[in-house]
Amino acid sequence: MTTEVRGPLAERLAGVEEVECVTPDLNGVMRGKVMTGEGFLSGRRLQLARGVLLQCIMGGYPPARFYGGDDGDLALVAAPGQVHRLPWSERPRALAICDAQELDGRPSGLSTRGLLRRVLDRYAEHGWKPVVATELEFFVFAPSPDPQQAFQPPLGLDGRREVGCSAFSVSSNNGLRPFFEEVYRVMEAFGMPRDTFMHEMGISQFEINFLHGDPLLLADQTFLFKHLLKELALKHGVQVVCMAKPLAHTPGSSMHIHQSVVTLDGEQNIFSDASGQATDAFSHFIGGQQAAMADFTALFAPNVNSYQRLCHPYASPNNACWSHDNRAAGLRIPASAPVARRVENRLPGADANPYLAIAASLAAGLYGIERQLQPSAPIQGEFEAPEELLLPCTLHAAIERLKRSDLARELFGNEFIDGYIATKTMELSSFFDEITPWERRILASQV
Repeated sequence: MTTEVRGPLAERLAGVEEVECVTPDLNGVMRGKVMTGEGFLSGRRLQLARGVLLQCIMGGYPPARFYGGDDGDLALVAAPGQVHRLPWSERPRALAICDAQELDGRPSGLSTRGLLRRVLDRYAEHGWKPVVATELEFFVFAPSPDPQQAFQPPLGLDGRREVGCSAFSVSSNNGLRPFFEEVYRVMEAFGMPRDTFMHEMGISQFEINFLHGDPLLLADQTFLFKHLLKELALKHGVQVVCMAKPLAHTPGSSMHIHQSVVTLDGEQNIFSDASGQATDAFSHFIGGQQAAMADFTALFAPNVNSYQRLCHPYASPNNACWSHDNRAAGLRIPASAPVARRVENRLPGADANPYLAIAASLAAGLYGIERQLQPSAPIQGEFEAPEELLLPCTLHAAIERLKRSDLARELFGNEFIDGYIATKTMELSSFFDEITPWERRILASQV
């Protein structure tokens, strides 16, 4: 921030005591600083160490060479339209989603919000703009202070816990209606439209479908929505979990990404021609997605737990096949009118960074269009994915694939890819530093 805040925004923030100035790190976790309302409105520049964008999920950092040996500062610059008063705060408080920029004004190569903006700029050079929508799944559990114990759903109004028979139910028996009513009110206060809410297949699992629109806006909304879920859960005495696979023997949580591409004036979906038939651009977009999915698996499935979801693939495909309206395919073409023809990427989990997942998916599609890549034949019904369309099934395998990817470096730069690999390697090493209950329970007495 370098200029004084004036006009309607200043009026909306009148009386605000503090502003949470945040930006997504590589995991999509909010990182930043809390600034006084006076300092924010005066346009005082806020700076943050570069290494924060590579902070690992446990809180540590990779070696300084991945973010500059001196760990210099970045500037946090509030994004227009993404400054919100926080309805759940007892004292006047606001939150600003920020871009992370170098001090000379250049976008930081470590910023996932900046990476998404770069991908959108490349589409604009062709006279196009992508349109996306995200579908985010999540679980609502009772508080669970002991990580050795499995998550449990909250007690329902009948005194029982849900046992897995409530998919697509609209009943209020789970006792969560007051929580969701406040979620709806906060979304409205944030100017965040919603399409549908539903109870998903898992125990106490839910899904929100966001309305389609500008990819950067949808990433911001998904990022902010995950934050408000967790904040309101604390207020209502429950716990929201966006892990990819928090419960055994239960479907995991995804963040499906619906993607289409339109002309800059918004008049034409380039995936459909004047007669309503699929275009070459549509085929090439799918071809690009297929060509990149294995290389980008670590970006879509960023945690050890992500692969628990993919290796038990009930509606969680671990393949780069594509199909018309088949949920077993990694790339699904939903039934739609020609104007809404789109590609659904079903690989990302709820734990993925929305900025990075959307950027990677759209970059892959544009890569296919620019190089006129042809997709494989579509699949239908029950199928077994061919070996060349199978994806890495562990975080280690996904990291190794990303290390070898010239495509990832071409699209996202060495600085980001090297930093991402370094952080994810630290996280994987931390996981292997612990012995799981399964190992103690099964192996101790048998080997």
